[in-house]
Amino acid sequence: MSIGTITGEYTTQEAIGGSDIVLTIDANLQRVTEEALANCIWGIQSGAYSQVYNAKGGACVAMDVNTGEILAMASNPDYTPSVLYNGISQETLNDYNNRGVWTNKAIQGAYSPGSTFKMVTAVAGLETGEITPTERIYDSGVYWAEGIDKERHCWIYDTAGHGHGSLNVVGAIEKSCNVFFYETGLRVGIDRLSPYAYHFGLGKKTGVELTGEVKGLVAGRDNEPTWTVGHMASAAIGQGNNTFTPVQMAKYISMIANGGNNIDVTIVKDIMNSDGTNETREEIENFVNEELGLTDTSSTDDGITINPDTLATVREGMRRVTEGEAGTAYSVFTDFGVTVGGKTGSVETGTSANSDIHAWFVGFAPFDNPQIAVVVVIENGGHGFYTADVVKAVMQEYFGTNRTGIDENMSINTENEYFD
Repeated sequence: MSIGTITGEYTTQEAIGGSDIVLTIDANLQRVTEEALANCIWGIQSGAYSQVYNAKGGACVAMDVNTGEILAMASNPDYTPSVLYNGISQETLNDYNNRGVWTNKAIQGAYSPGSTFKMVTAVAGLETGEITPTERIYDSGVYWAEGIDKERHCWIYDTAGHGHGSLNVVGAIEKSCNVFFYETGLRVGIDRLSPYAYHFGLGKKTGVELTGEVKGLVAGRDNEPTWTVGHMASAAIGQGNNTFTPVQMAKYISMIANGGNNIDVTIVKDIMNSDGTNETREEIENFVNEELGLTDTSSTDDGITINPDTLATVREGMRRVTEGEAGTAYSVFTDFGVTVGGKTGSVETGTSANSDIHAWFVGFAPFDNPQIAVVVVIENGGHGFYTADVVKAVMQEYFGTNRTGIDENMSINTENEYFD
């Protein structure tokens, strides 16, 4: 029986709602990006292209070239979060661990960029005056320089037995000529080349508001003390110790597209507090930098200013990749309706016969008024040309040119099938 004795006192108050985070992700673009990446990987595995490779996964990032906002980000293989709801079986867990589904390859996968790095070498060559827009370098298919460790070949020589002939920098980007960039890189030297890579945000964290982002690496003396001419030749075409994440590559391509302006990569559009106020961009950045321990994500204080004419020359080479009949992605973007600047890349990851060949495509559009940059890498994807289909599908969704679904171009231009 209650006799009125007080046994305790409690104070209650209204629950206070947390803040709402608005992401920069476009839901429809995200869906298309995930589907296009998965479809391309399946196509490479199943022989839908001219050669079969055991493609193992990859990543794709779409970015607003003017703001750095991430519009879509996909990593493959992925998983369905609902499988964790009632507990995951050991068999499924082992399978996920073996396939690396827990890794967000867009920010945690560091890959050699291969020929997609050649725009950095072109910029460095033009800005240092070691090459000019009109200078032509002859590619016989074979390259040798004093002090080089071994004879180097252009990719076309190993498949067709000849080189590209005489090319200027625009033609060298269009045809992805290794010899042109070997020579340019050796003229520039690593001490003048690597600062341009860092300027474009390569080899350092972007500062995106996600945990686990890796830094990557820019090839140079600090990670290869016994620097040689051979190391320089490899670095100039995006090989050697160069390893970058897809999100870094998206920033790099965005800066080429937007005229060289630095951008702060972000996945947070806004934070709306329960009291009706909004967090400022500075407050968001300060909080994220403190929580993630970020100190080196800016490329605005390195003293490098790139001549607009240099970037215009490089962009013209990228336009020729998709519109020039000798371009390495010409057949993919024929009659696309939107002019795209792009670059293919493929790079062997080792020296054995069983080495994986990672495949890249990087691009931006529209060419005359850039809005979006899209980059894709597929592990053991074989040829960068194959991965261009992913970028095309993402851009089709973004520009509204394919409202009936993803229309992947599986046709093969046999003249270009060995393109880098």
